[in-house]
Amino acid sequence: MSDNTLPGIREVTYAITPIELFFDLVFAFAVSQLSHHLDTHLSMRGALETIVMLLTVLTVWSYTSWAATMIPAERARTRWMLLIVMLLGLFMNASITLAFTRSGWAFVLPLLVIQLGRTVWTIVSLDVPVRREHYQRVLVWFVVTTPLWLAGALAAANGRVMWWALASGVELVGTWLAHPLPGRWLLSENVGFDADHMLERCRTFLLIALGESILTTGSAIIDVSGMGLTLPTLVTGTLAMVATTALWAQGFGRSNRIIRRHVERTNDPIHASRHAVNAMTLMVAGVIALAVANQEVVSRPLGGTTWPLALLLAGGPFLFLCAQGWYLWAVSAVRPRTHLVGAALFVPVGGVSLQLPPWGALTLVALGLVLFAVSFNRAA
Repeated sequence: MSDNTLPGIREVTYAITPIELFFDLVFAFAVSQLSHHLDTHLSMRGALETIVMLLTVLTVWSYTSWAATMIPAERARTRWMLLIVMLLGLFMNASITLAFTRSGWAFVLPLLVIQLGRTVWTIVSLDVPVRREHYQRVLVWFVVTTPLWLAGALAAANGRVMWWALASGVELVGTWLAHPLPGRWLLSENVGFDADHMLERCRTFLLIALGESILTTGSAIIDVSGMGLTLPTLVTGTLAMVATTALWAQGFGRSNRIIRRHVERTNDPIHASRHAVNAMTLMVAGVIALAVANQEVVSRPLGGTTWPLALLLAGGPFLFLCAQGWYLWAVSAVRPRTHLVGAALFVPVGGVSLQLPPWGALTLVALGLVLFAVSFNRAA
């Protein structure tokens, strides 16, 4: 049995409220923690741990933002829900950097209370059958992953990441497939939803990630400047800012206009919003990778470029462009050829970077991002 759609529903739209922006501050802290964790654990294991934490943090943020879009934050019960999730999220995010070295309970317990409690709250609060039935399936998926999170918390620190990677992977599959159950799945055409609001929430989170990139670059400049700026610091700090600005221009330029036009005429706003969250997850991962790379280059601009640094420098833009290209194709049928070519160019950039000093590798990346952003945004 599939969901029954409700033809002709038009959702009342409303602007982002101050409490939603206040709520985002806890997750700005999470992005900072994730960047710090990756920077201090620059290895394959550290990258896996960061990915698991990123997927989990964004799951909490996105599902809460979805609930606050369907049940507007102007309502008192939604404001209380956001404040409670903020409190629990503060403790959850504060434990990110210690979750794989000390007890995992400080991360898992707030996580499970948020995910299960907020989902039950959403089911009780919704008044549209299609949505309520969908969140009943969401609850089933969260219940299935709960033993995996608990097993990870019980496991030794060196085995925890595998349990949690499995749990976050199952939840990621559920998110991408809209939480199907046997004989029951989501048909979202003609179901009302404030896509403009949810898309703006996604753009806000992307800005948070870009802001963290600027903060990490600024912190690195402070750390190495001492009594004054040196030429290498001035050059690499400028290049880092140029690269971050190019990502901003790519995320908020022509692609933004394409999606806005699509949302104005689509009869499936939920589809556009679901994929926005999916793409944003990968784009934020790309921004964090480049932010950590910027910090490493500013801190150590000379010498040789290591393979983890080359992977971050080239992999961040690669992931960002692939995710954005996929989203434009999946939602508005824009051919992603330009994005695929642009992303592919960063593969040899990563290889060449190994032969260059860090400042030279960052120069290549910044130049590539600027050229792509200019060419794509100038296209008709």
